Amino acid sequence: MGGRGKNFYILRLKNTSFPELAYRTKQALFSRCLKVFFKKGGSPIRVPLIDHVDVESLKLPFFRYQVSSEILENLFPEKRNHFHEKNEEIKHFEEQYRNLFFADINPAKAPLDIRTVWEPARLQHITLLVASARHSTSSSSGALPQSAKEALLKWIKENLFLYGPHYISAMECGLRIPVFFYCLKLLDNPSDQEHRLILETIYLHGWWISKNLSLYSSLGNHTIAECVGLVFAGAIFRNSKAGRRWLSKAWALLKKEAYHQILNDGGPAEQSLNYHRFVLDLYWLAIDFLERNKLYDCREIKPRLGKGENFLSAFQDKNGNMPSLGDSDDGYAIAPGIHPERPNPTNSTNPTNATSEYITFLDTGYTVIRLAHDSFLTFDHGPLGMPPLYNHGHADALAVILSKNGKEMLVDPGTYRYNGEPEWRKYFKGTRAHNTVTIDGLDQAVQETSFIWSHPFKTKLIDCIERPDGFLVKAKHDGYSRLKDPVRHERSIFFFRETTFLIRDTFSGRGVHAIELNYHLHPDTTVKKINGWWVIDNQGVKVYLRLLKGLDFFCVNGQENPILGWYSPAYGMKIKSGVLHCSVHSAVQKAVFLTAICTDSPVEPKFLLERLDQFERQTANS
Repeated sequence: MGGRGKNFYILRLKNTSFPELAYRTKQALFSRCLKVFFKKGGSPIRVPLIDHVDVESLKLPFFRYQVSSEILENLFPEKRNHFHEKNEEIKHFEEQYRNLFFADINPAKAPLDIRTVWEPARLQHITLLVASARHSTSSSSGALPQSAKEALLKWIKENLFLYGPHYISAMECGLRIPVFFYCLKLLDNPSDQEHRLILETIYLHGWWISKNLSLYSSLGNHTIAECVGLVFAGAIFRNSKAGRRWLSKAWALLKKEAYHQILNDGGPAEQSLNYHRFVLDLYWLAIDFLERNKLYDCREIKPRLGKGENFLSAFQDKNGNMPSLGDSDDGYAIAPGIHPERPNPTNSTNPTNATSEYITFLDTGYTVIRLAHDSFLTFDHGPLGMPPLYNHGHADALAVILSKNGKEMLVDPGTYRYNGEPEWRKYFKGTRAHNTVTIDGLDQAVQETSFIWSHPFKTKLIDCIERPDGFLVKAKHDGYSRLKDPVRHERSIFFFRETTFLIRDTFSGRGVHAIELNYHLHPDTTVKKINGWWVIDNQGVKVYLRLLKGLDFFCVNGQENPILGWYSPAYGMKIKSGVLHCSVHSAVQKAVFLTAICTDSPVEPKFLLERLDQFERQTANS
């Protein structure tokens, strides 16, 4: 994505193997040759003719349709809104660059976030139109197929192959191909010319993806989206040599990446819940399509995907909502309100009575503590992200989030946006924007660009100890060992059965440092201090939080210099929110933060300290 300056290429080279360097060089030379071909009015691509039956015999994948009237209303051009960018600005950008060869466009110099330009060109609003026409009983739904057809053909005619911003990313091409297929199957009576135009567009998209797969250090969710596009294109052109090659290559890569991008405990290697949902849905879409059409037996990777579903279910509330952990661009595999056929999770980590339980994901590095009544706390003791670039990870080692009764209380503030506002990008993925400790105002790893980290931290889960009256989870990270006077941070979370948490932060190392603790509050909450406790209230649902041993917080809201106290409820959107903040200047070995969180009612601090001492003595003696 955007921001590809000199530093980007230097860093990529540092993380590039000789095979990858050869691959990238070949891609660059190929693009230059293509530009010469196209400038002369020629093309090296010959689209094979296929029989109508090759498309007609293919079955559509199954869709789970849960589209609200609000989503449908926003489909119409005058109401469509893409990540809070104005439609006119997106259209102006497209018109400005439409006749430029894709390689001559520098997204870093775009006056708006290039992700907002790409979103409407995924054409998922067209999928919504054709799917809604099949599911709606409204008398006005009869106009939807015609609207879809007009929108599709308009896009194809306005975006000539390899010209304009929509061919910069092969991933975007991969996400469009299924839409073209749905239209071939569902639109009423396209003319022969229109049918050929859509088929030609599918082939050209597939050809382009096959030459530009995201491989080596670029492996990630982009790769999966590209492979799904190749699966559909390969199936449509399966009676051609290229189509068979695409299908074979895509399936082989999907199988391989299932064991790379989905860890053994089912979690995401990219350390992002949003992208994990996106990747899993892409897999289920491809599998359903392949098996319905008897192209491949996909049983081999289904257990791996099932682990992924189990992992996500551990973080979901009763409405299926998940916290924002790692990057999120609010993308969908199919469209908003539509998802592929998925199996139900086979595990349950959500108590329905007055008990509690926890689950630890060792590979991904999360512990989820579930309380009664749709309440939970998550503890992040995992790595930064997927090496070697860690593109979508956040510097959030040892961070916690807390929800009670389905209401978010302590939150991860989200992503905001990828491009165009580097200081805000830096903040939202940085350590200060998470419920953990920051040393000397620095991140736990070094942000080199919007998507590249260096000096990744290592985390270690030290203890998981369960006792009849509660349990302890303890972990540490070495993100600040790179400092001249190195620091290591250890966090222990004690949970007592009466729904009380004690979070203890201790440090080892050398020197005197600025040590800062932050707890970010959901913007729907109000906060006030009563009898030493900070009462966090989200629409009548309350939790109580305080520091023990003589320290206290003060509340920051919407601060801009330095940035602190902001929340991103959706991609491209940020609003002010509260942060409980405490900072000390101390020798590291003397610094201690001890945070008490009561999810029911406040408990006397003296009693909490006695419980802590008793728990530790019993643990030491066992």
